[in-house]
Amino acid sequence: MSENAPSSSVFRESPRSRGVTRREALRLGAGALAAGALAPGPLAQGLHAQGRWARVDDLILKAIPSSGEEIPVIGMGTWQTFMVEEREEELAPLREVMRLFMELGGKVLDSSPMYDPAERVAGDLAADLGILDDLWVATKVWTEGREEGIAQMEQSMAELRQDRIELMQVHNLVDVETHLETLSEWKEQGRFRYIGITNTSQARYPAMEALLDDDRLDFIQVNYNLVERESAERILPAARERGIGVLVARPFGGGNLFPLVQGRELPSWAAEFDATAWSQFFLKYIVSHPAVTCAIPATSNPDHLRENMGACRGRLPDEATRRRMEEFIDSL
Repeated sequence: MSENAPSSSVFRESPRSRGVTRREALRLGAGALAAGALAPGPLAQGLHAQGRWARVDDLILKAIPSSGEEIPVIGMGTWQTFMVEEREEELAPLREVMRLFMELGGKVLDSSPMYDPAERVAGDLAADLGILDDLWVATKVWTEGREEGIAQMEQSMAELRQDRIELMQVHNLVDVETHLETLSEWKEQGRFRYIGITNTSQARYPAMEALLDDDRLDFIQVNYNLVERESAERILPAARERGIGVLVARPFGGGNLFPLVQGRELPSWAAEFDATAWSQFFLKYIVSHPAVTCAIPATSNPDHLRENMGACRGRLPDEATRRRMEEFIDSL
């Protein structure tokens, strides 16, 4: 991506608003996208013109396939980090993390009732900071039964202090058919803007893949990182072909990536895509995949948050560099 790329998006119109299905829209842009991720030069400029990515105030954005709405490629998860006792000594660093997240251009916040009390903690801190209306909130339903799902989603919205959720997901495919019916109804009512499914287990990849033909899906959430690349074999290509957005969980491999590089300096060629920390090396690999919309690393450390958000700026690796990154990690 050129450092002189335009500072605002050229494309704002939803493909669906022009009477084009998202699958047709993806086909129209497939030739350019197949050439790689977000490489510098003419290709990157062409992708920008098609609305596949944009830079606003030097922030890298990607378009949600089903709408054309653009979101920053780095968001924030709440698994473990926001699962704290609600005492000020534990809330203070999280409050600072959320403040910095917004200050540095963050928007996408992902949670789940599974992460109790993360939704309530996030909602309370966002209210304290006055940023409730600025967040792009994603959460999940994680129970069995229609009425149980409805009750859980109502509670999630109350704890997150949101009248509308940007993205509601069926967590780990639990009672997925039942909940997708409710999610579709609530989306029609305007309570959700997008709906999707999540999966954190490779054993469930066949079940997830079987659901990708469901036209109701706007998003999937799946694991993908430099040591867990299995989703890139079938899930990510299928999502891209069908025009489904992708949130990436476990971007650091559940913490398994950092021990691999402990004590090592970044390779000199990391400067080619403006990575100045290992976290940025790992995150830029993920968000440069053409199917990926946003990665959601979790942290309770303000310094780590600053590093993570650095992956949302500068250049991204091209396809050849991505292969080099894989080979480097595989050699460790």
